[in-house]
Amino acid sequence: MASKFRIPFHLRLFAALLLFLGVFFVCFFLLQYRRERDFKVEMLHAHMQHLNRRLSEVLKTGDDPAEWLERENESYPEPFRITLIRPDGRVVFDSEESPELMDNHLSRPEVQSALRRGNGHTIRRLSASTSGDYFYSATRCDSLIIRSALPYDFTLREALRVDDHFLWFMLGIGAAAVCAGYLISRRLGENIARLRRFALRADNGEEPHDIGPFPHDDLGEISEHIVRLYTQLKHTKDALEQEHNLLLNQKEEQSRLKKQLTQNISHELKTPVSSIQGYLETILDNPNLTAEQRKDFLRKSYTQTERLAHLLRDISSLTRMDEAGRIIEKEPLDLRTVIDEVLEETAVQRNAKGIAVTERIEKTLPMSGNREMLHSIFRNLIDNATAYSGGDRIRIVLEEETDDEYTLLFADNGAGVGEEHLARLFERFYRIDKGRSRSMGGTGLGLAIVKNAVILHGGSIHASLPREGGLAFHFTLRKQS
Repeated sequence: MASKFRIPFHLRLFAALLLFLGVFFVCFFLLQYRRERDFKVEMLHAHMQHLNRRLSEVLKTGDDPAEWLERENESYPEPFRITLIRPDGRVVFDSEESPELMDNHLSRPEVQSALRRGNGHTIRRLSASTSGDYFYSATRCDSLIIRSALPYDFTLREALRVDDHFLWFMLGIGAAAVCAGYLISRRLGENIARLRRFALRADNGEEPHDIGPFPHDDLGEISEHIVRLYTQLKHTKDALEQEHNLLLNQKEEQSRLKKQLTQNISHELKTPVSSIQGYLETILDNPNLTAEQRKDFLRKSYTQTERLAHLLRDISSLTRMDEAGRIIEKEPLDLRTVIDEVLEETAVQRNAKGIAVTERIEKTLPMSGNREMLHSIFRNLIDNATAYSGGDRIRIVLEEETDDEYTLLFADNGAGVGEEHLARLFERFYRIDKGRSRSMGGTGLGLAIVKNAVILHGGSIHASLPREGGLAFHFTLRKQS
């Protein structure tokens, strides 16, 4: 089973940075150390070269080199050793050994370098003659090679040693670089950790909360931009899912309503068809019926056919509205003219019931709409009030007008309805008194037609119970729907 322990990203980044800085500083230190040491060696070599040239001048005057060296060594803490060598490597003079006892020096590195370049040095080499370590510096002067040497003891080692201040300076710079690297890697690691938390939450479909603020730098701006893009995409996705679910619910609801409508239509059609069938069967099965009885059955059959025609007409109107949606044909018209036409058409029925109409619309109401549907709104409202309200007065009032819509009131002073019926008045085939409604020829679709026509004109409608009694309908119609 794999271990769940995970080294934080900023520590892994810091370790890589520390390794890089370590390699860089070690290489730089070694390079600088070598350069400083070479500089001190070159300074010492140059000083000894000067000494060799002075001895060359002394030899040209014929002075004894041993006496000159004795005088020179008095001013140095460590005595120099001088060796004179011919180009073939044979030693002709040495300040500490007899030349006859010394080996040929042609193979010595400093001698070889002096023969090739005119001078050369060896930092530390064991002398075969004295068995001691020396720093050698050789110079070719005319027919001789003059070589000076200093014992490689503690004093010389200290003189050639690199200054400790440089080491401490490099350590200080390295420590500061390590601290800065840690802070930078930690800051970067925190950003990466926040992005990682965000990625885990996004993978689980969660909102990117509690991931902490991002710093005000380029990476922080990029991270915040990524989070904003994810949030916008998620909200868009959620909105699309909600819209998809809403469409599914609407389809299910439409399917349910269609099924219910089919059942209701079947039920509503069954009653008049059964009645007509029964009356006609009675006439056919009873040839001895009197002319008055036969006429009465035919009149009843005609009444049922009228009811059936009204029902089919209303169903046809609702079907057209359901299918029309936003593609209904509209034209410029005056709403008040439509209302006046409906009042004129229904005058005979209203007068027979003794119902007066009060119209409080004192001007024209121009709008764009479907004349047939607007006509059906007021025709069904007036027919309902005339047939079922039991009152003697109808009011049609323009309550409010804005730049976009009209708000109208249609109310009667009849018996009204129970408050429990208000929410269902606009349902198809819904009747408050089913027996009475059927006996009076009602189809139960009038208010459903009213609501659909209002909605298709960009408005809304609701019913209320006024304090003075009766039933009121408040609805809006958009001027440009």
